[in-house]
Amino acid sequence: MTFSYEHVLQAYDRIKNHLQKTPLEESFYLGDLNRKYFFKLESFQRAKSFKIRGALNKMMTLTDEEKSRGVAAISSGNHGSAVSYAASILGIDHVKVIVPETTPQSKIDKINYFGAEVMKLGKDFDEAHMLGMKYIHKHDLTYIDAYYSDPEIYGGQGTIAIEILEQNHDIDTIVVPVGGGGLITGIAVAAKSIKPSIRIIGVQTEACPAMIKSYEDHTLYEQYPSEDSLCDALIGGVGKLSYEMAKHYVDDFIAVSEHSIGQAVSFLAKEEKYIIEAGGATAVAAIKEHRERIGGQNIALVLSGGNIDGDVLLNILSKY
Repeated sequence: MTFSYEHVLQAYDRIKNHLQKTPLEESFYLGDLNRKYFFKLESFQRAKSFKIRGALNKMMTLTDEEKSRGVAAISSGNHGSAVSYAASILGIDHVKVIVPETTPQSKIDKINYFGAEVMKLGKDFDEAHMLGMKYIHKHDLTYIDAYYSDPEIYGGQGTIAIEILEQNHDIDTIVVPVGGGGLITGIAVAAKSIKPSIRIIGVQTEACPAMIKSYEDHTLYEQYPSEDSLCDALIGGVGKLSYEMAKHYVDDFIAVSEHSIGQAVSFLAKEEKYIIEAGGATAVAAIKEHRERIGGQNIALVLSGGNIDGDVLLNILSKY
């Protein structure tokens, strides 16, 4: 599989009339005289995460036969709700979403709300993926990839970069959460094509630095063990296409502590007044820990989702 900026442009044309352009809002508290920080609020999507971009773009390319067989996704939550929502937009009736047993109930509720059937399989994302793929093949469902190697998924995620640079062409740095790698690869390829001088920074939790370790060890970790983490959306291995491409477009990868991530979630809620899930708050945690390493003058922070479990949020707010 290959992926290029052309995939992003095609995706943008497909989905732009179905999804709103999410706000790019300047932070009240992070900036100073030398730097301004802007939040790209993907939490404002109807399904509360960026995942709808790739899911909808992919599903708009399906044949009638593929749609009629039914579609399936494997997800820690956000991709599943995006596939469920996209199916409701496109009138696809048979939708199965396979999630790990640890998936927050709030994410399961959202998947159900848009009409998909949820199946819990596996103790973590990697096990859910292994079992889920067996189920999908057995039942001949049309698989909607979350991050592994589908250029239509990457193209949809990359539309965020087009929006950011349309909203503020002075942006010189974009900081992006990294899980499987589809988001950062899509954004990086698009942003560098539009503005070659822009810097792209990827952020992972120290609890599961799969992309960082893949590059350090020169090994694609399709599965990766995780310590306990607030970032359910960033846990698991790396996508093949992202592993092959991201190193050529991303300027730096940074790991941040779970403590800093918790502080970032609390800061965004209490000060900036945004409800952001832990994985989406890693970009803010990176600014708190590595402001000078990230640098820049006009920095966009991609807040990738807002599907945080209510009990988890209350616990974070009580600690930080």
